[in-house]
Amino acid sequence: MLCFTSDTHFGDPRVLALDRRPFASVREHDEQLIGFWNEIVAPGDEIWHLGDFARAGPQSGIEELLARLNGRKNLIIGNNDDAATVAAAGWSSTQHYAELSVDGKLLILCHYPFLTWNQMGKKSIDLHGHSHGRLKGNSRQYDVGVDVWNFRPVTLEQLLARAAERTRT
Repeated sequence: MLCFTSDTHFGDPRVLALDRRPFASVREHDEQLIGFWNEIVAPGDEIWHLGDFARAGPQSGIEELLARLNGRKNLIIGNNDDAATVAAAGWSSTQHYAELSVDGKLLILCHYPFLTWNQMGKKSIDLHGHSHGRLKGNSRQYDVGVDVWNFRPVTLEQLLARAAERTRT
């Protein structure tokens, strides 16, 4: 299975207040997000994290955190991902931008939402984070952040199903 997520902000106390996340502490936040991740993502699955993975520091434990999370993990670098996070063992790949072809659909992956993107006129799909559910995306543009998806990774099928639901209403 292929999954997407972003803006987990592990270890970052700022998200509890700024994003009104319903957790009593950073530790509770992190443990819940790890549990939700591992409920969705199996060890053999592939997951793309579209930035702002964790708040790193001298004792941040990024590699230990990555080891606790299921799946082959790819990082699209976000504005809060420092050099220690990017260099941590446990990532299958790290980059600022990627394009994937999945079931005949071109997916454009970046931490930031785009106004336009490669092959937009040919029905390519823009997946992003960064906006924490505050942006009203246009068609074929999806925020995969945890604030939008009940603190869980999401599949392409779930994204497309929600889009189909929006067009029916």
